[in-house]
Amino acid sequence: MTKQAIPEGEFDYVIVGAGTAGCVLANRLSEDGDVRVLLIEAGGKDDYHWIHVPVGYLYCIGNPRTDWLYRTGAEAGLNGRSLAYPRGRVLGGSSSINGMIYMRGQREDYDEWARETGDASWAWDAVLPVFKRSEDHHGGANEWHGAGGSWRVEKQRLKWKVLEAFREAAQQAGIPATDDFNRGDNTGVGYFEVNQKRGIRWNASKAFLRPATTRPNLTVVTGAQVRRLTFDGTRCTGVAFRIGTDDDAREVAVKARLEVVLAAGAVNSPQLLELSGIGDGARLQRFGIDVVKDLPGVGENLQDHLQLRMAYRVRGVRTLNTMTAHWWGKLWIGMQYALWRSGPMSMSPSQLGAFAKSSNGDASITRPDIEYHVQPLSLDRFGEPLHRFNAFTASACHLRPTSRGSIHIESPDPHAPPLIAPNYLSTDYDRRVAANALRLTRRIVQAPALARYAPEEILPGIQFQTEEELAQAAGAIGTTIFHPVGTCRMGVTNDPGAVVDSRLRVIGVAGLRVVDASIMPRITSGNTNSPTLMIAERASEMIRAERRALNKGRSGGAAYEAATVSAG
Repeated sequence: MTKQAIPEGEFDYVIVGAGTAGCVLANRLSEDGDVRVLLIEAGGKDDYHWIHVPVGYLYCIGNPRTDWLYRTGAEAGLNGRSLAYPRGRVLGGSSSINGMIYMRGQREDYDEWARETGDASWAWDAVLPVFKRSEDHHGGANEWHGAGGSWRVEKQRLKWKVLEAFREAAQQAGIPATDDFNRGDNTGVGYFEVNQKRGIRWNASKAFLRPATTRPNLTVVTGAQVRRLTFDGTRCTGVAFRIGTDDDAREVAVKARLEVVLAAGAVNSPQLLELSGIGDGARLQRFGIDVVKDLPGVGENLQDHLQLRMAYRVRGVRTLNTMTAHWWGKLWIGMQYALWRSGPMSMSPSQLGAFAKSSNGDASITRPDIEYHVQPLSLDRFGEPLHRFNAFTASACHLRPTSRGSIHIESPDPHAPPLIAPNYLSTDYDRRVAANALRLTRRIVQAPALARYAPEEILPGIQFQTEEELAQAAGAIGTTIFHPVGTCRMGVTNDPGAVVDSRLRVIGVAGLRVVDASIMPRITSGNTNSPTLMIAERASEMIRAERRALNKGRSGGAAYEAATVSAG
């Protein structure tokens, strides 16, 4: 294997993290041939074959080759359980191991961002063109979708009778049919569209990074874990990282002439800020870390979608459980994928989706607050074998939880994992929504369309009936759907909980931005990967526009610092 060159010296932009946001940033910033861009990734290349086969997420999550292998602390709301917390550790980041679902969220999500930041450029009408510009939609360009962009969106390549029955049952329960979840109102039931290309995963590395790697002004380094950011006063000047194996490791420091951009994700971006002296001053001093900027919001405001996995045994219809129970079924599945790039190996983890209100009797719920991921399979918990009988799973997640958690370092050691404390179901409101979601699922399953398959609830079980019992059941079956956001949230500069301003500049620090899902003030009402991509596209526009404006006026790094530092 060829040994990669060690980057040295000064770059214009240093990007930390080659996940979804980092791949977009590397592509867009390196389009300007007169700047030097360095992209640093702790993981390896995305050359593991299971990354590219859609069902391969089963072999990537929990695999140290592709996953950071994080875990939460013991969660009181989950009856004391600790959850695996997968995060991509490979080129493409979590877009290399996620469920591939293309989802923007709801119009109101972005309008709320605009109100909270005082910046109308984050409103739905302003970000929709950014989504469209990135997109290469299978249906071509129209009012809602784009064509010819880098981010491929396709229909799924198979259907299941049991999912068709669930779709019909949902309509009978009052959820209308939809053929598009991405018009700003995702109310309805239908099939998810996915980031695939002819049955193969389309991750951010393929879409954005690979086309840029031939540019001489872009350097990509893998297997390099950033240990800290470097500063001159309150100006970020570069990064220090460790590259190589334990036997051949090397400490490297590089300078950023213009900016360092943290794109390490909702777990690692706050971790790196704290390790580098940006965060709650009292917390950092306990670990002997010199405080560069006291920002108590760093690591706070963690939000995630908790899914409640309800499983139903069925009769008279085949599901993936029994299809994979015998060698001949597995052989047929492999042949379908090898010959036609279809069949179960082309599946995203969830095929059918639905968005609905958890309670039609609550006037405060004005738009869908529940998302369903419906699957033609069942298992006791992720990573364990499928059941040996036919069954389906309907996972309901609360789209806008009021529970807030945190991610903080527990040691000054950059290799020590942070403490992840989502605080799931820690508010009465979230527990009430969870109970209502379980009731709604039962109403759907009891509809006539599913009656012919005699569904029998096996998780959590019909013995849970009262509000208190249902909330307890939610704690027993709830698990993350891998959407952590908000830990470096965007806000106005005088907001004590904000970490970045609306241009994603770290408040009170020059030459440093955060560009990833951690900047979301509130979680989007749906899967979070494509909103993260949109954030990176917007940040790229901001960074390039600021540099061009300065090139027309004053010159030099001091002028760039004056334009890119956020007050605070």
